[in-house]
Amino acid sequence: MDIPFTGGCACGAIRYKCTGTPRYMGNCHCRDCQRATGSAYFAAVLIRAEEFFLIKGKPNWFETIADKGHPMRRAFCTSCGSPLFLENGARPGGKVLYAGSLDNPEWYKPSRDIYVSSAQPWDIMDPALPKDELMPERLKHEHQKSSCIQAP
Repeated sequence: MDIPFTGGCACGAIRYKCTGTPRYMGNCHCRDCQRATGSAYFAAVLIRAEEFFLIKGKPNWFETIADKGHPMRRAFCTSCGSPLFLENGARPGGKVLYAGSLDNPEWYKPSRDIYVSSAQPWDIMDPALPKDELMPERLKHEHQKSSCIQAP
């Protein structure tokens, strides 16, 4: 994996650059993420907000209240509709990138599957990855340690 790394939307209107190493990579199978991706899960890459830079364009935002009651802001391209990243109100200061938006998604290596209690029966998961019914406590703490700067 090269640092910095870049990504963007399908049409090229929005581009970003990240200057730090991801703090977490994993697959979230919660219903919020299923709806937001239109898929079985969200392939998530957590980075610190201060290591994320928009270098072209400006995304639009869709804000919802997650199943757990906190705000979730999801950024997307208004031209092509591509999802790009989100800001989780429960863990301010981090950006969570959609792995599919990376220019080189080959280095995405999920460390676990979370919220598997919400996984769909047609969702075929990697049996080698650890599985958590919900968000494990140790992962909540890791997200909080990684997301120590308040996002603008």
